[in-house]
Amino acid sequence: MKLQRKNRLRASALGALVVSGALVLTACGSDDNTKTGADGSPKASAPAPGDVKCDGAKGKLLASGSSAQKNAVDLWVKNYMAACSGVEVNYKSSSSGEGIVAFNQGTVGFAGSDSALKPEQVEDSKKICTGGQGINLPMVGGPIALGFNVAGVDKLNLDAATIANIFNDKIKKWDDEAIKKLNPGVTLPSTAIQAFHRSEDSGTTENLGKYLKAAAPDAWSYEASKKWPAPGGQAASGSAGVASQVKAVDGAIGYFELSYAASQSIKTVDVNTGAAAPVKATPENASKAISAAKVTGTGSDLALKLDYATKAEGAYPIVLVTYEVVCDKGNKPETLGTVKSFLEYTASDAGQKALTENGYAPIPAEINTKVREVIKSLA
Repeated sequence: MKLQRKNRLRASALGALVVSGALVLTACGSDDNTKTGADGSPKASAPAPGDVKCDGAKGKLLASGSSAQKNAVDLWVKNYMAACSGVEVNYKSSSSGEGIVAFNQGTVGFAGSDSALKPEQVEDSKKICTGGQGINLPMVGGPIALGFNVAGVDKLNLDAATIANIFNDKIKKWDDEAIKKLNPGVTLPSTAIQAFHRSEDSGTTENLGKYLKAAAPDAWSYEASKKWPAPGGQAASGSAGVASQVKAVDGAIGYFELSYAASQSIKTVDVNTGAAAPVKATPENASKAISAAKVTGTGSDLALKLDYATKAEGAYPIVLVTYEVVCDKGNKPETLGTVKSFLEYTASDAGQKALTENGYAPIPAEINTKVREVIKSLA
């Protein structure tokens, strides 16, 4: 049985995305606010009998990491805990970097990360995953929106080089000639640009860096990193913190998952990729860019390579995929059953359907089938 729909999304959000033969992971948001509970998280739909298999689940499962997937995990946890009495799943939304550190210290059962494990992180994981290693399981993905707050400006087009020069502190005013050239007919104020970035290690930062490095190498000389590399700008904690600053400060611009822009009614930049028209940050447009992703992981690892420099018509290039990082072997016996049970739900038809009802999109069948197989094999 399908989860009952409680959130009404505007037409730009994906309903149920099915793309045969291509990888399409779309966004963490919609063009409208989702209904939320008292704690600000998405309201949970009551799982139907059989949607969640609680066999083997017990006690408390701790997890942490990516704030990009916070709204998704909050929904999954509410649904899962409603079905599995006596089981507690606690996901600390911090950052991808903190999540991986916690995972490799053995303090969490799984971590959320907006970028795949690096080779040295995999090596570190072998100390915790006895006889195995950490692997990447893609669960959701979508556009990284560039939210802006400029008084009197409702629509804004930017290209990769201009975005790079805004965030590396070379373009300082909103009426800079480079911005005016991309926005003919728009009255741009001389307001100082207040560029906000993440204060902590972040997979969202790393994915933005990969885009800028691929699409504007002459303007962005920094290697992609979870740690913000450029001078200038102001720092805020988590995607929620960056979004809150953009919402509050005139002249501000920042980057975060689309759900944060939707939940706070923040306007987002249309990106000039060299296609016929600038591309909006929407689930559908992100899917066009991510459809070219390739599985680069080996064995049980399902890490993906994304095309950040795409110029395909209607393809939004600033995208991310959120992974759940787990041990393929060597999981702690006291949490293994709950890890498998919970992730089996998130990857199930019901779990993925719940995402579509809250502005996210399901993993396509050809990838999700592999994810489910790996989850069953965890030991």
